[in-house]
This record gives sequence, structure tokens and C-alpha cells, in this order.
Amino acid sequence: MLKTERADLLITGLWLQPTSRRQDCIKNGGVAVAGDRIIAVGQAADLADRYPEAERIHEEHGLIMPGLVNTHTHAPMSCFRGLADDLPLMTWLEDHIFPAEAGLTPEIVYHSTLLSLAEMIKSGTTSFCDMYLFAGEVARATEESGMRAWIGEVLYDFPSPNYGALENGFSYVGEMFAHYRDHPLIKITADPHAVYTCSPALLQRLGTMAHDHDCPYVIHLSENAMELAVCRERYGCTPVEHLNRMGLLDQQTLAVHCVMVDDQDIETLAGHGVKVAHCPESNMKLASGAAPAVRMLKAGITLGLGTDGSASNNDADMFGEMNTTAKLHKVITMDSTAMNAEATLHAATLGGAACLQTAGALGTLAVGKKADIIVLDLNQPHLTPLYNIPSHLVYAARGADVIHSIINGRVIMLDRRLLTLDEEAILARMREIGRHIKSTRSR
Repeated sequence: MLKTERADLLITGLWLQPTSRRQDCIKNGGVAVAGDRIIAVGQAADLADRYPEAERIHEEHGLIMPGLVNTHTHAPMSCFRGLADDLPLMTWLEDHIFPAEAGLTPEIVYHSTLLSLAEMIKSGTTSFCDMYLFAGEVARATEESGMRAWIGEVLYDFPSPNYGALENGFSYVGEMFAHYRDHPLIKITADPHAVYTCSPALLQRLGTMAHDHDCPYVIHLSENAMELAVCRERYGCTPVEHLNRMGLLDQQTLAVHCVMVDDQDIETLAGHGVKVAHCPESNMKLASGAAPAVRMLKAGITLGLGTDGSASNNDADMFGEMNTTAKLHKVITMDSTAMNAEATLHAATLGGAACLQTAGALGTLAVGKKADIIVLDLNQPHLTPLYNIPSHLVYAARGADVIHSIINGRVIMLDRRLLTLDEEAILARMREIGRHIKSTRSR
């Protein structure tokens, strides 16, 4: 404990789960926060004595834990939730999503992002990594919410509804890097869409940009059988090997999905320190397959979880994603011990932080780390009785169980009331936008 610091906020409850490990749980524990950082972790009574002047949030039946890290989102796609369900990926994308995206405006993206931010905060996510169109509007909404985010404008070979010609896209991304260079909560990423929508020159240019700005290089990779077939036809290799041949696989690479990867691909990803964002619910819904997450973990790959966009999931609830992840891989491997609760919880917290190159600051509750903290209410039928907290969090808890959220030391949600966003106004505006989108599709 740092004895000399004054605490601004003290969060205490029945249980403190500072990591993903059951053995680290502290009964009647708490966290002391000064500014944006944690300055003490321990017994609630000791912290109360040490920091009597601190503002106090105490929950008699509360569980305190690290905020969840969503490693792959398309936040503005909340406006397309339920628009085109029960379709294969390429039909969904080319016949429905790309045409709908052609009608996007900065205003629609901004308000749709606010909707996703409200949903994420209310379900326990404190950090997310987003790639989409009109990324400046995504960042603007995120800044207002107080969430922590990695945000990128997706680039591809064809004209974008946002910036038009590709060269304009590079200018747009460059401006975002400049604007958010020193922002405490928002980091900009370099985001090629995928190997089948980006030429080798585009992939390499964005790779150079990622290294110049020391930021994640985020790309959809080996998402389904079609992508694998197209890459083999064009380049005579898998998507993983295609990037490897160009020198684009390294510790800054965040590969999203990685469903269609073989043992050699896994070895290549592991050998280069590539991180993987695993999005099981979206992959299942689009019948893309299931990433071999257990084999990846055994190979030493850092794995995070992502919800993907609400048009293909159809929500942003990371508790649901954890539940699906653990169960899915037991079925795939026919091994009930595979992807156990602690491994799954790790992927949603410290694993996600590591995917975004920030494990030293996020993902666990420890002295010196950023104060990204959530509190759940355990006094509920589906959470009673309690024997194993990581197990409860993965198999029983829901996003709606989160009652408080603190991000960067700031209380963002208290008693499930959003303090930085006007939830009712967001819902009302999104109903209007939904009616507009529906009317344009019926013409």
C-alpha cells in the first residue's frame, strides 16, 4: 500500500476478485483510488481506516472486479441490430450490410455509437477496440461517455461511405492520430479490413503506419472458408501466411476471428507474438465456424474476447460472450475441462488488455494500475448460493448484474444509472434512426 497518498474513492463489498484466479479472491475486500489509479487493494475495514476521507461506494452483496475488455467491436452497427439475420457471412455482408452502410451519415454513426456505449457500460465493459466507418464520430461519442477505447477507421480497396477514395482515408486516419495523440482514454489504431478486401500494397502501408505510431494493427483474419479459398486462389497460401510473407505479423498485430487456421498457422501466429480477438457468438451466428481457441492458448497465443458488431451477435454483453466461449470449446473438444472459467475470465480481462498492449495498466485490480472497476450485485436468485466466483462470473452472471462502473477513476455508472450519457435521449433518437433505416430499405 502507498501510505502517503490521499484516496479520492473507496470501493468496498462482500467480495473482491482482483484477478481471474479463484485463489486471489478477498472476502470483505476493497479498492482505494486516487485520481485515475489504484493505490491500495485489501480488506475493506483496513482501507476504511486508512482512507476515512475518501468518497465511499459500498455494496453489502457486491462483487468488485476488473472491468471487461472487449477486443473487437463495430459500435455503430447497433443501428443494424436484427436487420439481416440468419444469413451466411458473405450474403449478409455483400447483399445487406454493405448496401445499408452506403447510407450511413456521421450523425447516424455518432448516435449509434452512443447506443452501444450505453449497452457496454451497463453490461460491465470498460474498454473496447473498435474498427468501423466514420471513426471520428465513434471517438467523439466515446470521449463523451468516459469509456476507454482503441478506435480505427477501416480501410479497403473500394471507396468508403466516409472518405470516398482510399487516399482520402489515409488522410482521415492521419488526422485522427494527430488529434488523439495525447488523449488519456482514446488510442487510434491502423485497421485494414481483411486480406480479401485489401491489396498487398494497402496492407503493407497500414503496417508501416502502425509501426510509425506504435499502435495495434487490427485486421479480420481467416474468418471463414470463403476467405481462405480466395486467399489460396490469389496468393497460393493461407491468409496468415499471406501476412507473414509481407512481414505483417508481430506483437502489434491483433488478428480478429482466426476461425480457419491450421496447425502451421497457429505456430506462425504464436511465433510472431500475434494477439487474437476471439468472437464466438458472431462466428456461430454467421456459421463461419469456431476458432480453435484451446489450441491457440496451448501454443502460447494471447487471446482476448470480442462481441463483434450488434448486427452479427446481436448484443455487446461480454458476460454472454464468456458464457458462450467456455461452453462452445467444451463441445468442440469434447472435453468438459477445456476453456475453464478462470481461463475464460482471463481472456475477458487481462488477456484482452494484453491484446491491446496494455496489460501493465489494465485487466487486474492492483496497486499502480488504472482504476477500471465494475461492481456486481450478488443478491439475486441466479447468483445464489455462491461457491466459486470465477465460475459464477462465466456461467451464471449477466451483464444486467453490473450496478456500478468506474473508468479511469471516474464513476461512470452508479446504481445502473448512466452518469455521462442520457440514456432516454439515446433510445429515443435511435428509434427515429431505426425508422429511417427501415424506410430506406423498403424503397
